[in-house]
Amino acid sequence: MLVELFQDAARGCRQRSPLNHALLTAAAEDLAAGGVTASVMAGSERDRRGTVPGLRFAGSLHRLVLEGKAPSLAKHYPSVGGATDLGKLWSDAEPVLAEHADELRALVRSTVVQTNEPGRTAPLYGGLLVAASRAAAAVDRAEPYPVRLLEIGASGGLNLRPHRVGYRLADGRVLGDKRSRLQLDPEWTGLPPVDLDLPLALVERAGCDLNPVDVSTLDGQRQLSSFIWPDQLDRWRRLQRAMRLAVDDPVKVERAAGPEWLRRQLAQPRPGVLTVVWHSVVWQYVSPAQRAQGRTVLADAAARATEESPLALLVYEPRERVGGLFRFDLLLRLWPAGISLHLGSGSGHGIPFTWDEQRWS
Repeated sequence: MLVELFQDAARGCRQRSPLNHALLTAAAEDLAAGGVTASVMAGSERDRRGTVPGLRFAGSLHRLVLEGKAPSLAKHYPSVGGATDLGKLWSDAEPVLAEHADELRALVRSTVVQTNEPGRTAPLYGGLLVAASRAAAAVDRAEPYPVRLLEIGASGGLNLRPHRVGYRLADGRVLGDKRSRLQLDPEWTGLPPVDLDLPLALVERAGCDLNPVDVSTLDGQRQLSSFIWPDQLDRWRRLQRAMRLAVDDPVKVERAAGPEWLRRQLAQPRPGVLTVVWHSVVWQYVSPAQRAQGRTVLADAAARATEESPLALLVYEPRERVGGLFRFDLLLRLWPAGISLHLGSGSGHGIPFTWDEQRWS
């Protein structure tokens, strides 16, 4: 089973990360043969698919590179200035695995994949504009609602400041914060079904995570950086800028399970404010029991939603495989308006993204 999960992770990297594809393909073969990878992964043999052990393995090895503990391997990692030689990658990785087997085993077993990809902020921003506008239109309100944003599985909280990011469109316009240190090219096909000049007012932000990452610390920064695929330098630079922005504009991410935290957050209505519950690429890490509890909490809150205190659910999660890769859909539900929209689809990193005109109504 573990070999299959490594192979699956390798396939997921094939088109976007030649380094991780080659590394995980070789590691899967070594694992099947009982090589050093089997020693590193000892104790993780029964890991379920949602824990993505292959990516934990690759991220743990990247962590050693970032800490300067594997100079012979670092020459292959563009994230630290290297140039990948796929033909020699595994022969240079194998001695590192052997030398640091105990440390890597501990990292793999203790680490939870935390991509916290800031590129997902782009579809989130568009979705928030739609949510605030549609909620207002449902009650003939002249101005969009101000927003309270609640994120489940927030990790380091990098997606909790969408109004502090600039979004550079193909036509030259810049949405959001034109002076932000984090400027994204969202690579949108189409546009959100809303007046893009409408202001987005975020009056409250909060998040929770079972294992929150403190991006104000070097350890937290290295943890998030280790899960960036090392040869995706655009994502690497985006993450570094997003972490600096998070330090400048801190938002608390509470250590808590989603259902319990959400129940507390939704216990008191916010008159005149649209509460938006958001999560992205989290569902696969959540147990069926926790999913069921979360649905119950949200259903109870939806039943209490009023025109004065509306509620929205905005999610970006994988829905189905397309050409061997998952398609990620942006879905919006609004209460009490009873509106349910499929807004578009994109990659797991949020960029590129296609707004789906066929499903706006």
